Amino acid sequence: MFKPKFKYTDHMIGLLTRIAAAREVILSSPLIPRWEISLRRDAIIRSAHSSTSIEGNNLSLEQVSDLAAGRKIMVQRKDREEVLNYIRVLEKLYTLPQKGELTEAVIKKIQKMLTLNTLEDAHDCGAYRSERSKYVVVANRLTGEISFRPPSNEELPTLMADYVKWLNSNEAHLLDPVVMAGIAHYEFVRIHPFVDGNGRTARVIAALILHIRGFDTKQFFCLDDYYDMDRSEYYKALRTVHVRKRDLTRWLEYFIEGVAVSIDAVRERVAHMSAERIRTEKKGQIALTERQMRIVEFINKNGKITIGDVAGLFKITRQAALKEMGKLLDMEVVKREGQARASHYVMA
Repeated sequence: MFKPKFKYTDHMIGLLTRIAAAREVILSSPLIPRWEISLRRDAIIRSAHSSTSIEGNNLSLEQVSDLAAGRKIMVQRKDREEVLNYIRVLEKLYTLPQKGELTEAVIKKIQKMLTLNTLEDAHDCGAYRSERSKYVVVANRLTGEISFRPPSNEELPTLMADYVKWLNSNEAHLLDPVVMAGIAHYEFVRIHPFVDGNGRTARVIAALILHIRGFDTKQFFCLDDYYDMDRSEYYKALRTVHVRKRDLTRWLEYFIEGVAVSIDAVRERVAHMSAERIRTEKKGQIALTERQMRIVEFINKNGKITIGDVAGLFKITRQAALKEMGKLLDMEVVKREGQARASHYVMA
């Protein structure tokens, strides 16, 4: 069975800790249903734009948003179909696994949905290249220079069987979900089982793993923006894995950093939404000052606030900070947890 090689670095551990803290803040924030729908829709649109853009799709984020809204726009048919296909796959992400497992049939279904009406030969949709006797290489579209030669067609059946066996193994599920997703992403790209759509399929598999593992249950996180911001760095990170040694450490550092950046962006947006909700709910009853709103935003962003944080935030004494938090306690906007100097404040 496939056994990934990597080691945890201080950088990776720091990023995973940061991701866990941000995720907890996001999922525990008091969001109303329409905001959750908005966050999910935004993540799907941004993912569809970024993931297809990485592979050369020319549509802008605004055009992708128009397509997602059902508007008709004048663009190349292939670009339009790639984006619409990606949106449909993400919208059906919950229904793709079979009893919580990622099977070869599921992977073929994903690629078929992603490439529908976009390939020269429709038979290549949902079929491994070994099944169609086609071998592909990854090359620069302009120069023709070959940058990657995937395994041979004859190796594919064994490689994919081992890959899927690992995806559903106890060893894989004992890993942090983000680490597992990063490994799955790279190994799928390395095997390159399809004639086209391998990168998009790999990124959907990563998103699906985070869903199956309960990490992104609400589909708030767009993992592809970070990688699309600098495509050369994305491909460079993929190439850091040595052909023979296959140490994934440097790739995983890059992948995990992308997840951290994505989640931080969502946390910032959620913090703003939650602060606005408090402002709306208290309107006509309790008038929160700008200082108090900044305290609320700090808690929504970081999960809690201490007296020291308040004092540092506003350059005031601890006594003044205690007085400020006392007002929020009286208004039942926050509550105190812990004892003495170890105490902190969270949203009530």
